[in-house]
Amino acid sequence: MTPRTDKRRAILDGALEVFARDGYTRASIDVIAREAAVSTRTIYNHFQDKAALFQAVISESTDQVAGAHIALIDSHLRKVTDLEDDLTELGLALVRLGPAGYARHFSLVRHIQADADHVPEAVIRAWQEAGPLRVRRHFAERLAALPDLRVEDPIRAAHHFMVLIDPGSSYDAPAPAPDEPYVRAGVRAFLYGYHAADR
Repeated sequence: MTPRTDKRRAILDGALEVFARDGYTRASIDVIAREAAVSTRTIYNHFQDKAALFQAVISESTDQVAGAHIALIDSHLRKVTDLEDDLTELGLALVRLGPAGYARHFSLVRHIQADADHVPEAVIRAWQEAGPLRVRRHFAERLAALPDLRVEDPIRAAHHFMVLIDPGSSYDAPAPAPDEPYVRAGVRAFLYGYHAADR
């Protein structure tokens, strides 16, 4: 890395830490500069303003988390041998993803939801498109391809699945991960509505 890219990396890492802790409204460029160990001038050399920095942070973080969700979906649904068990394993993997390594991202998302009136609308739209909606579309495609399911509206089915396994999640901001009995009950409820043999 060049010194410039090193500093940009430090700024993004420091900003993620501060935005995840303080939210968009309360975070300041001065605090981010201290966290990143750079000057405020250096931040402004890389980013036009706080909104631009926030958009860069949420875009990068969202891309990583959405990629992790999609990888889990693909690995669990690539070859389904027992629909209920495989969906339960997928559900457990998804609800454990945040606590497993993306706690700052989901803290950041909770702040976005709480500060929605103060976060630029373009930032919220970009986050939704790159994260929750991207994952939901991918999951919908996978569900629609499963022969044992009857899915008339794949996007709605994907949303139903996520809400049933973790009502605090829906891809956006997980609550403390539900335990296995909760997830298994959610999968059974999902299959009650969507299993072709039951309909």
